[in-house]
Amino acid sequence: MKNNVWAVLSGRHSIRLQMVWTFVACILLASIVSISVPIGMLFDIPVSILAFLATFAVAFILLTRRTIRYMQKLSEGLTVISGGNLQYRIPVVRRDELGAIAGHINAMAEKLESLIEKERQVEKSKMELITGVSHDLRTPLTSIIGYLGLLQEKAYRDDTEYERFIGNTHNKAKQLKTLIDQLFEYTRLTQGEAELELHTIDLREMLDQMLVELQPLALDSDVVFEARIPESPLFIRLDGEKMRRAIDNLLMNAMKFSVKPGLVVVALTAQDRGVTIAVENEGAAITKEQEAHLFERFYKADDSRTGQAIEAGAGLGLAITQSIVRHHGGSVTLDHDAGRFRFAIELPREASR
Repeated sequence: MKNNVWAVLSGRHSIRLQMVWTFVACILLASIVSISVPIGMLFDIPVSILAFLATFAVAFILLTRRTIRYMQKLSEGLTVISGGNLQYRIPVVRRDELGAIAGHINAMAEKLESLIEKERQVEKSKMELITGVSHDLRTPLTSIIGYLGLLQEKAYRDDTEYERFIGNTHNKAKQLKTLIDQLFEYTRLTQGEAELELHTIDLREMLDQMLVELQPLALDSDVVFEARIPESPLFIRLDGEKMRRAIDNLLMNAMKFSVKPGLVVVALTAQDRGVTIAVENEGAAITKEQEAHLFERFYKADDSRTGQAIEAGAGLGLAITQSIVRHHGGSVTLDHDAGRFRFAIELPREASR
């Protein structure tokens, strides 16, 4: 308490009080000197007055030198920062207004540096987006152009080959549309343009219906679903269409990368404040680095692991799932141990927006 009172009275936290005490000290020192000098005149001015003025000026310069130097440091720091060196920081060695100014300048520089770095990341992200889109759209488009060229030149031997060319062209066109739809959906989700249409639905019934619909594709992929779903209804408020897409991406991902023949376990559990949808499968192990990038857009851990019955996507599935779940105020997690994968969607009872 005494230290705080002394700090306030001494002016350690206030440059105004410092100036007051400096002025008082200069007056006292100049008065003592003026009294001690001999009585006389210099240039028709009393020597005592000249001594008073000279002592006051010298004492004021000496006592305020530290403050002036720090103000010069502030000026130099602003010059360096305004010159583009946003990593420069002014030493904060005072606890008065000048120290606060130095702290604010440093905070401003840090904020500007953060904003510029964020802008660079956005620009880098845009370039990666363009690169990823170009790469993933080029393959089916090249195939379509190739098959159309063969058909235009009538470079087919019989009707059977003609039908095969037509079928392949149609499949590649559908793949191209799927990629464009995924890209469009991801862009809307990440830019906040997608509004949730919330309804109270039976999540248990929706999940059970999805597994029934995917059963033929699972059989073609040599995969079996094991559902661990409660028998009683589980009502939750969410956007059913978007959540179906999020869960479908996890199920398709599990079918693609499961060992063949494979087992995909789908579990639905309820907690006090939310629900958890878990999808487990066994596949080829991935590294920690690959695991850290799985939810990034256009990232594909290993295209060669994709099942033959399911076409490889653009690497947007998990990114779309994460965006949809976050829009609902939930989270998506991955637990991986030696090729055993468990993706879990955790949702609150009420969507956040």
